[in-house]
Amino acid sequence: MKLEKHIKDIESMGDEHIGTSSETPIRMDAFKLSNEEKIDIIKDDVRHIMETLGLDLTDDSLNGTPLRVAKMFVKEVFGGLNPDRRPNASTFQNKYKYGEMLVEKNINVYSTCEHHLLPIVGKAHVAYISNGTVVGLSKMNRIVDYFAKRPQVQERLTIQIVKELQKVLDTQDVACIIDAKHLCVNSRGIRDIDCSTVTSEFGGKFKDSDTRREFLDYVKLDTTF
Repeated sequence: MKLEKHIKDIESMGDEHIGTSSETPIRMDAFKLSNEEKIDIIKDDVRHIMETLGLDLTDDSLNGTPLRVAKMFVKEVFGGLNPDRRPNASTFQNKYKYGEMLVEKNINVYSTCEHHLLPIVGKAHVAYISNGTVVGLSKMNRIVDYFAKRPQVQERLTIQIVKELQKVLDTQDVACIIDAKHLCVNSRGIRDIDCSTVTSEFGGKFKDSDTRREFLDYVKLDTTF
């Protein structure tokens, strides 16, 4: 009966974009197992799924898939769950006194929808206004990638990027916009291949309409080399 109720609750939720908090829901014992132990367990689980679907895993093309998927989950697409991989975002004093907005746009986003474990692919645009501290440009990309490499909802990902940069830069003046396609919408369910999802988070001065408009104007600039 409990299983039937659980299935009914999930089905009634449908494809709703449910989020619980701005923190990724990770268990307290998430890191008791080593990566190798996790890979070994996940490999067997993937093999079981494939065999349940009726696939012949003695086939040369399929035989290595469970291990490949397990390694991909632990070391790549969900690598951002591991706090040891958190970027060391070194900061520097703003000695050249640059006081305007700094925008890093078109940062590639490769994440995974936590509801169907299908890809989220898009672009992030991140900006901050220095209060005396600056961060290396590539660190902004690395922060985006770190939080993207975990099961996500796009709203949470946007908030996490902003919160991390606010902490690193010691300022509230940080903003992020993400425009991404969700394959759980594009390739299944409604199968609308043209739609994308846009989320934003504005902190500090970016809550001011003029500052926000300036950021949006920069994002719209066509950068071609």
